[in-house]
Amino acid sequence: MTLTVAGLQHHGVLGDVEANLDLIADAARRASERGADLLVTPEMFVTGYNLGDRLAPLATPELVDRVASIAVEVGIAILAGLPEPVPGGVANALVLIDADGTELLRYRKTHLFGDLDRHLFVAGDTLPPIVELHGVRIAVLICYDVEFPETVRAAALDGADVVIVPTAQMEPYAHIAERLIPVRAWENQTPLVYVNRVGSEGDLTYVGRSSIVGPDGVVLDALDADSTGLMIATIDPEATRRARQENPYLADRRAELY
Repeated sequence: MTLTVAGLQHHGVLGDVEANLDLIADAARRASERGADLLVTPEMFVTGYNLGDRLAPLATPELVDRVASIAVEVGIAILAGLPEPVPGGVANALVLIDADGTELLRYRKTHLFGDLDRHLFVAGDTLPPIVELHGVRIAVLICYDVEFPETVRAAALDGADVVIVPTAQMEPYAHIAERLIPVRAWENQTPLVYVNRVGSEGDLTYVGRSSIVGPDGVVLDALDADSTGLMIATIDPEATRRARQENPYLADRRAELY
């Protein structure tokens, strides 16, 4: 089994849920026409990210239902970044919806970045379980989560065939997208899908540079710093298994020393 993944790089419309849902629906249709099984949005794409006090009123449970409706209408699975109301505030969340509208996964960002994240969000307290889509085992993280090597290593050791990372990576951290993401894929022999924003929101300027990287660290598809659009690549678990045989970091670990 394989999974063809499309990542949407876009600026979105800050605070305009209807406009952003329209963008997701349009991207879903275009991704489906190109043979994708799964569409991935950037972090917090349904509402926008840098919203300040405007965020909480937009964080409603109905957002998940709206994404699910698009998935069913188009017939494609969607991994969408959105705010989730939780006790004590709002979580920076992902929801994975299958093409039939079934919710497969909900994850709340566990590693909050700086004062901005801590002002806006309540941190999640568990890493997400592995879930299967079309027979492919998927792990998800959000933005800053991937910058901790332990998170991707945990997913690899748990048998993930791919790690998908919606993000809102901003200046001056373009090196994360350019250099760290291929290294994370290589050191874990696990494909990485890194889906970023472009443009700006308030005082944040996003660096784009979304990419899909194979288990050998080779970029399968990517977008530049300014483009909006889709990148698409097929995740093949057999390729991951071969990569782990050729580069046996996981098998050669000496966990008792660590």
